[in-house]
Amino acid sequence: MTWPVDEARLARVRQLMAEDDLDALVVRSPDNIVYLTNYWCMKGYDLAIFPREGVPTIVVVAPQYEDAARTGWTDDIRTFPHYDIDDPRSPADRALSMALAVVAERDLGRRIGIEMSQNAQAADRMVGEPTVYTKGYFDAFDGVAREVVDATGLLVRARTKKTPQEVERLRLAQELATLGLDHIESRIRPGMLESQVGAMFEGFVHETGVGYQGRVEMARAFTLVWSGPGIKTFTATGHRPVVADEPTLMEIWVCADGYWTDLTKNFCPGTLEPRYVDLLDLLLHARDRALALLRPGTEIAEIDRTIRESIAQGGYAGQPDHAVAHGVGARAHEPPWAHQASPGTLEEGMVLAIEPGTYWPGGGGLRLEDDYLVTASGWDRLGTFRDDFR
Repeated sequence: MTWPVDEARLARVRQLMAEDDLDALVVRSPDNIVYLTNYWCMKGYDLAIFPREGVPTIVVVAPQYEDAARTGWTDDIRTFPHYDIDDPRSPADRALSMALAVVAERDLGRRIGIEMSQNAQAADRMVGEPTVYTKGYFDAFDGVAREVVDATGLLVRARTKKTPQEVERLRLAQELATLGLDHIESRIRPGMLESQVGAMFEGFVHETGVGYQGRVEMARAFTLVWSGPGIKTFTATGHRPVVADEPTLMEIWVCADGYWTDLTKNFCPGTLEPRYVDLLDLLLHARDRALALLRPGTEIAEIDRTIRESIAQGGYAGQPDHAVAHGVGARAHEPPWAHQASPGTLEEGMVLAIEPGTYWPGGGGLRLEDDYLVTASGWDRLGTFRDDFR
């Protein structure tokens, strides 16, 4: 979807480039292309060349030219064929060749930054088969640049603090998530399969989100659904039935034009069993203690310590075995990461998912998760769907 050029975002990137003495960034990860150009690529072959001075260049597979021209924050769009009868190389190789030619043509090869050490990337618009880097990709830049450096840290520093436009886009994804959760709440019944619940949510968000309010072009949702004793971390949605009087937990991600949510919500058809009531109260307390710290200047490590101490005081030492806070933006999981050894402090404009959870041996348990914007005076919850599901 077309958005006005986010001048505040691009100015911050260019300031960081000046501090690192970079002439240009060359990015291929779909989330970094979205971040720097607003263009969300279809298949992950495309690249963006973002100079410290002058307009960016987007290198796109030919069928995507109209999308890039309509949504991208540049008029300099170069195309390459997906299939070339005279060139047996992959589309990614042809895109790389064109990007290297742009670097040489625009005389940007003194000192450039590329994504050398990203440990994750967001999906492209097709989703399901990420297009990843090869050694040849990294080596190719040595031929056109006098110095090639890792720009991953710079991009992390830029992306950690969100601009008002980015927050607006995150709220759009949250709106779609809330509509989908409302849809589930009115329809979930004991005996339904976990997979049916997940499919109902994902289908609703896709159907409702594509074209939503004329502000979203592509929306997708992804879920993990576990019910009752099926609640376990890092397991797939199963063929188990929704259990009466116990939680059905939904771990959900909604993406709207490249910006994501990361949420966990629970439903209980019937009356929640007392053991789950006690666990819910414990996790709500842990969450509230963490939220009391969510303000500029707080050590990021303190968020992790506080949540884990609260859960341990409730009798569950060592839980959970997953992160309890992390950034959200053009990826569902991105820096900053809260860990007891994490350096740094919270800053205004950061968006964090806060997710205390506790799980019982053999199955069952709970997790709560919402996304929060750090404001000058504290925090603002980006979503509106409740955590207390009694």
